[in-house]
Amino acid sequence: MLLRKLSLLLVLLCGTVALNASTILIPMDDKQTDHLKAYGIAYWVLDNQIDAWWLLNYRGGSFAFTHSRAFERECLTRGVKYEVIPDAKFNAILEDISNPEKNMDAMRLEKAPKVAVYTPEFNFREGTKVQPWDDAVTLVLTYAEIPYETVYDDEVLGDKLAEYDWLHLHHEDFTGQFGRFYRSFHTAPWYRRQVAYQEEIAERNGYEKVSQLKLDVVKKVREFVGGGGFMFAMCSATDSYDIALAADGVDICAQYYDGDPIDPQAQSKLDFSKTFAFENFKLQRKPLEYEFSSIDHNPRRVSQKQDYFTLFDFSAKWDPVPTMLTQNHTRTVKGFMGQTTAFRKEHIKSSVLILGENKPAQEARYIHGNYGEGFFSFYAGHDPADYRHLVNDPETDLSLHPMSPGYRLILNNILFPAAKKKKRKT
Repeated sequence: MLLRKLSLLLVLLCGTVALNASTILIPMDDKQTDHLKAYGIAYWVLDNQIDAWWLLNYRGGSFAFTHSRAFERECLTRGVKYEVIPDAKFNAILEDISNPEKNMDAMRLEKAPKVAVYTPEFNFREGTKVQPWDDAVTLVLTYAEIPYETVYDDEVLGDKLAEYDWLHLHHEDFTGQFGRFYRSFHTAPWYRRQVAYQEEIAERNGYEKVSQLKLDVVKKVREFVGGGGFMFAMCSATDSYDIALAADGVDICAQYYDGDPIDPQAQSKLDFSKTFAFENFKLQRKPLEYEFSSIDHNPRRVSQKQDYFTLFDFSAKWDPVPTMLTQNHTRTVKGFMGQTTAFRKEHIKSSVLILGENKPAQEARYIHGNYGEGFFSFYAGHDPADYRHLVNDPETDLSLHPMSPGYRLILNNILFPAAKKKKRKT
């Protein structure tokens, strides 16, 4: 491994000298042929201990780094459009970006973040090696060729999160209600095996109930974020995470899920001061309903043709964090559904930034905030390239969606921890 890195470094140095100090620019506007793999190139450069630039709001949030033949070959291999420009031209671009009249900024990326995905490795679907649902984050990480490791309850409880910079929460139900799939799937083999698997983990770790296990997991994740980590969640892992925190010490699970009734005073016992993003929500008291609370904007009166959300346009120089998280080649993103499809604005704390919203429907789709020294982003919906992705549907082929703006938002979060931190000024 050491010899390989030294050989690559030699190639980088020789290539740079040969091209007389030039720069590779990866445009991220409509000229790019594969936006998703472009993030993988940026990550690969950082992983080879070479700094890069993220040019916020310049041609869709372009990337730039010192030219080498190795980097150029990698762009060609992965099908990513790039331009080789003289350093004088790149310096002119940086000077233009620094103009205070222009809403752009140049963010230096310094270190490839170590990525973990919280997901079970258990085989829920008989006869195959996949779960009965896929996960947009693992799909796009694999497609973009960004390495990641998996963790689950044992690793989280064993304090393994300290080894990572970035954590994604797979589509989990942290309330211990097994996704509220009981009415539709309680006789399905995968559902029975999922319940047995979760109960076995709980028992192995000394818990009487799965809900108690998951509560301690969310608390460990909270420690990870508070200590400076970055947590990203989608779909049911967003609202169920906060519901579990608010219900600390309160039984909110009906007998279908933990063998005894829900606490009749559960709603009044919720503590919203413990949550990351949501407050004043109402629990769904009908235990067989496929819904956790009033956080999710349900029922929705938005047709598929009208289901779009708009990304806010932040000041790149004054608010670099939300600017990084909303980089895209379009400000309008096609909506997509999930168990948690959208967030009701009235339940979002004032300290949380709304990054993307469907204004006519008064719903937020993409939000961000900080806790302690760290950050979190919640992204509603299941699959940005599949409007209504159901259990047992085949996984999305991202080679058919290389310019997906919805998937770009996920990858913005991946690169965010690599940025040299600037204090937010507003």
